[in-house]
Amino acid sequence: MTQYLFSVMHDYVNNPPIADPEKDAAMYAAVGAFNESIKEKILFMGGLHSPDAAFTAKDGGALVTDGPHAESKEMIGGLWIIEAADDDEARELAKRATAACGVPVEVRPFHSI
Repeated sequence: MTQYLFSVMHDYVNNPPIADPEKDAAMYAAVGAFNESIKEKILFMGGLHSPDAAFTAKDGGALVTDGPHAESKEMIGGLWIIEAADDDEARELAKRATAACGVPVEVRPFHSI
């Protein structure tokens, strides 16, 4: 089994969180159903605060700044670490994840260490 990072890519500029409480409630219900359907594959999952809560350490720790490292309208809004048999299974799960949360989900396998 391979472990995969599923990054939920949220557009904080054009689609701020809690802009539409009914839409958000439907999305959370769909994500909850997805999570329940694959709970044996989930190693970790969580949602993140918005980028304005971020800080970044740079230059070997000599500098810590407020905000995210990269300027981008799309940033990680949440994540799953999922164990899947192979890339094909990970692709199928990613299709279901993006359908549930309604935003792009980037999938990357972890290196074996």
